[in-house]
Amino acid sequence: MTENEQEQRMATPRMAAGALFFNSQDHVLLVKPSYKPMWEIPGGYIEHGESPLTACRREVEEELGLTPAIGPLLVIDWAPSDAEGDKVLYVFDGGQLGPDEVAAIKLAPDELLAAEFHPAESLDQLLIPRLARRVKAAITARAQAHPQYLEHGEPPAG
Repeated sequence: MTENEQEQRMATPRMAAGALFFNSQDHVLLVKPSYKPMWEIPGGYIEHGESPLTACRREVEEELGLTPAIGPLLVIDWAPSDAEGDKVLYVFDGGQLGPDEVAAIKLAPDELLAAEFHPAESLDQLLIPRLARRVKAAITARAQAHPQYLEHGEPPAG
């Protein structure tokens, strides 16, 4: 196999990184984008040459106007999409936000309509199915202090 053929076979996935933030009731912070119907977690695509953690910090600051410490990795999810191709998604622990941090949230006006805390039980109604699975797995990973590898938001079989 030539080097060019080998390069053409290599995956070049889109990568994104986000963070889960919690309040004192362990509800998770979701954001309502202006450009899609369902809720999301704070985060976005990783730029060329940027690490997942750096991208997560940048996106949180851009979207929420906050610069909290971002904690450990909770999940990595391989989640290819028919529309977008291969995707690898990282979710980090943003920790618990105190009342002052919540009050300091300043939504990116061109991107987000709202940011609200929701209990884990409501995630299936608010998020697309694979994101709901990913967020619930991340909540479990946080509770167990053990990161998870996922495929389409679920632990792989076997």
